[in-house]
Amino acid sequence: MTTPMTISDLHKAYAEGTPPEEIIAAVYARIAEVADPGIFITLRDEQDVLGEAKALGKFDSEKPLWGIPFAVKDNIDVAGLPTTAACPAWEYAPSEDAFVVARLRKAGAIVIGKTNLDQFATGLVGVRTPYGAPKNALDPAIVPGGSSGGSGVSVAHGIVSFALGTDTAGSGRVPAALNNIVGLKPSLGSWSASGSVPACRSTETISAFALTVEDAYRVHQVACGFDEKDAYSKAIEAPGLFSIKTPLTIGIPNKDSIKFMGDDAQAASFAQGIALLEAAGHKVEPLDFTPFYDIAEMLYEGAWVAERNSVIEQLMADDPEAILAVTRKIVGKANNLTATDAFRGFYRLRELSRKVEPLLDRLDLLCVPSIPTFYSVADLEADPVTPNSNLGTYTNFVNLLDMCGLAVPIPARSDGRPGSVTLLARSGKDALIASLSTCLEGAGERKLGATSWSLPDRHPVAELPAGHVKLAVCGAHLEGLPLNWQLTDRGAFLLEETTSAPFYRFYSLAGEGVKRPGMIRTTEQQVNGVAVEVWAMPLVELGSFLAGIPAPLGLGKVELASGEEVCGFICEASGAEGAEDITAIGSWRRFMKE
Repeated sequence: MTTPMTISDLHKAYAEGTPPEEIIAAVYARIAEVADPGIFITLRDEQDVLGEAKALGKFDSEKPLWGIPFAVKDNIDVAGLPTTAACPAWEYAPSEDAFVVARLRKAGAIVIGKTNLDQFATGLVGVRTPYGAPKNALDPAIVPGGSSGGSGVSVAHGIVSFALGTDTAGSGRVPAALNNIVGLKPSLGSWSASGSVPACRSTETISAFALTVEDAYRVHQVACGFDEKDAYSKAIEAPGLFSIKTPLTIGIPNKDSIKFMGDDAQAASFAQGIALLEAAGHKVEPLDFTPFYDIAEMLYEGAWVAERNSVIEQLMADDPEAILAVTRKIVGKANNLTATDAFRGFYRLRELSRKVEPLLDRLDLLCVPSIPTFYSVADLEADPVTPNSNLGTYTNFVNLLDMCGLAVPIPARSDGRPGSVTLLARSGKDALIASLSTCLEGAGERKLGATSWSLPDRHPVAELPAGHVKLAVCGAHLEGLPLNWQLTDRGAFLLEETTSAPFYRFYSLAGEGVKRPGMIRTTEQQVNGVAVEVWAMPLVELGSFLAGIPAPLGLGKVELASGEEVCGFICEASGAEGAEDITAIGSWRRFMKE
């Protein structure tokens, strides 16, 4: 695979004429090269996928995941492929895609296959499967992580650009930490669970693995959406990534409550991650994490064990031997519980949650180690329970507290093993933690997953290189906003933030779809200019960009506050009809927040 499997790199290749069939062929060649039969439970026929890729036709830059290969954890439905939840006796044939899978495919993404998992998503180690465990992409002696092990490993090897997992106790974060990739666990309810086999329906979500934060968050923006058929679905927005200019207050475990299980290299790695946040100007506040640990312990007791049992109760009764012994033992604890025990668990959770609320109220977010230490396959063979429990030290409490989370790579540990920290925030703060994560993943000389690829450099210089043109944008193409990818996918990078000369009226245009602004030149001087960003766009990409701009907008010359004239968005005078005049606000970001 010569083209890195990041979304921006693939879209750049497609824009330059690479056919998607070539990328799909490379995907299957990579699967053969990796030669790990434990990654996929079901792999689509290569010829069928090549046909789907060919049917995409000409590259469509309006589709944010056009031609992007992805994998799906095998407790999430894909039409035409069996769903097993890693239990052959459970297998069924779904007639339609899961809600989230359908959204991703509509955006142009291509399913490659269904990935292996800890049976019924019960585990954080990735080896509790009758299909043969996948191997850790970096070191086969280490567990791959679970329960979304196959998904994490497929991304780390560069087989696919992203993969879907699920996350109840950390299954969308632990494999990321163990395989040097990004694991995004969205706010509960922001992604529909329709068409998935739940572990704990009330406290879990489908999640995403990717090579970069930008890729993971783009998947989040596509997947996020209200589903009226899902009783737990919520209408939670997914705004674009943004530059964080105000210092944040970040809670971390204090020295008396932090746990590394004696792993000094992991302790040093976490300290390095915290140093990166402080170097970016943020304030760190150590906390007693005991209440969080107390909440974490509840996930495999009482109400939530009974919730797991509710999914496979009939199979447990009719054919218990069809379920792995370790899974059967964990879920079987529900047989000794009563409804009264469940309510006592709910009450206990509320009491503990009340203890942490004052801490979360005065903080912007938390930063924790993604895992406290590493475990080998041999460790799990000797003790299948304790290492699994320890891996959930910093993950088990998150969904019980209705928080979003993102596991992000940091520079490798002193022994070469991957470094990773996880950022956590209140529900709906997904964009905040993803935006902050970009300063962490860009540190050092990290490679992507187990590949030789480096993190794409989005802002290599602050001056205009040869073969580029300056382009002023003022709306949805601003950094972090919904259409910014149309610039970055063409290799554009940000030069400066400034304002236009004070000779433009500024409007929010009428119409459906993504909200768009319009700048109309006037003969009268206004009180202020319009806030703009000036990007460096490769000249060869400008034509394809222009072709996608809808009327009444177009590209012309925009005068900046400095007096310089650059290429930029202009609006025909007719665009003012039915539009809202926002000249007094002068900033699209400010207008969208009001």
